[in-house]
Parts: sequence; C-alpha cells; structure tokens
Amino acid sequence: MTDKVLGKAPVGISNRHIHLSKQDMDKLFGSSHELTNIKDLSQPGQFAADETVTLVGPKGVISRVRVLGPTRAKTQVEISRTDAFGLGVRPPVRDSGDHAGSTGQVTIVGPAGAVTLQDGVILAKRHVHMTPADAERMGLKDKSIVKIRCAGPRALIFDEVLVRVHEDFALDVHLDTDEANAAMLNNGDEVEILA
Repeated sequence: MTDKVLGKAPVGISNRHIHLSKQDMDKLFGSSHELTNIKDLSQPGQFAADETVTLVGPKGVISRVRVLGPTRAKTQVEISRTDAFGLGVRPPVRDSGDHAGSTGQVTIVGPAGAVTLQDGVILAKRHVHMTPADAERMGLKDKSIVKIRCAGPRALIFDEVLVRVHEDFALDVHLDTDEANAAMLNNGDEVEILA
C-alpha cells in the first residue's frame, strides 16, 4: 500500500541543547543574568543564546552545549543517542516537556555554579510543527502521528512523527542530528509528510 502525501515541510536539525528554568539559570549564570539572543530559530519567539554549559555524565563530558531561550518552567536537556552513549546515560524518547521518570544523572556546569538533574534528560521525539491552517489543509490535528519521507542517496521514511499544532508555530520538521545524518539531510531540506 502506498502512503498518501499530505504536504511538504522544511527540516530543522536539532543539535544537542538545553532549555533552562529561571531558577537553574540563576544558579548557572548568576541571579541578574539574562540570555543573549544570537540567532532566532525557526519557531517564533525561540532563539539560540550566546550562553553555553557543560554536561557531565557518569562516563563522559560534553562541552559548549547551547542554551535555547526563552527560559521555561523546567530545565530540559535534549541530546542524541550518540551523545547519551558518550555521557553514559539512557534517556527515554519523549515529547518536549514530558519529564516524569526521565533520566537524570547529569550535572550542568555553568560559569557561576552547577545543577544536578534528577530528571529532564530526553531524546526528543521526532515531530513536525504546524499552524492550525497547515493541519486543516493536511487533514491532521494536534498529536496526530505521521511519517516523514526523505529523498536522496540515503532515502528513508521516519515513522512515529508527532504532529504539534499551534497558531504561533511555523511549518517545520524537527529531527535530531543522528536522524538527520542517517538521511544525509541539511537544515532547510524539504521532506514529505505522509499519512
């Protein structure tokens, strides 16, 4: 059976990064510190900050992990499976914000201090952001599950792609670096959304 093409979307490759709570940001950078926006991201209001931290796991260290802004209610570390092996942790695949029972065992080190997480380290579930108009055009709704087809010399289909719908979103497929590398994708490459 052939999959139905619902539409196309650009890819945004999600490198390892961290979202900080205000409380943890104060511990890592000092209580009066504000994040410095160096680049707006594909989703409105989201940005890459100039600030970076170091992640320390049971088996390894990853330096210069980019902080994304603005601050959130809870700190969340998003890494690839390759990163997880290097740190010596086994994070679950989760939707952003779903921390219950997720991996801790990682210490975040900043210039002013350190924070050890009890949870909040995840492998982000692959997902596609879209507006309500995009979703209506494709016959989808928030939390629908679709497939993503990537063309090229290492063509493949990603299954279990979560649809996230919000009026403030821009149409964009988020894959982590392991997934993007497997399909030889670059930021901005176009992929097909399949039913």
